[in-house]
Amino acid sequence: MNNKLFLGTYLDVIIDRKMGSRHPVHGFEYPINYGYIPNTQSGDGEELDAYILGITEPLETFTGLCIAIIHRLNDNDDKLVVVSPDQSFTDEKIRRITFFQEQWFKSEILRI
Repeated sequence: MNNKLFLGTYLDVIIDRKMGSRHPVHGFEYPINYGYIPNTQSGDGEELDAYILGITEPLETFTGLCIAIIHRLNDNDDKLVVVSPDQSFTDEKIRRITFFQEQWFKSEILRI
């Protein structure tokens, strides 16, 4: 699937790892909401994952704008970056916010 097609589109995200929750295997805490896009498929065979940036409370669902893709170079599981339409984030800020999980992967940030 060409994940670049999601850039600049509005997406509905189901949050399965709420801000403040712990990863079920690795035990780290999610400092942001993290979820998936229903009815999609990522390179790992699961639904395409999304980081929700700029929201400061745990959520169940979120509809927002995909502003970037974290394309992992040493893994086949890209991550979408989804925000409220009135927000923007630099690549550096995206890297800082997602470091809790992305620190173990080499990646590039794709934009429109």
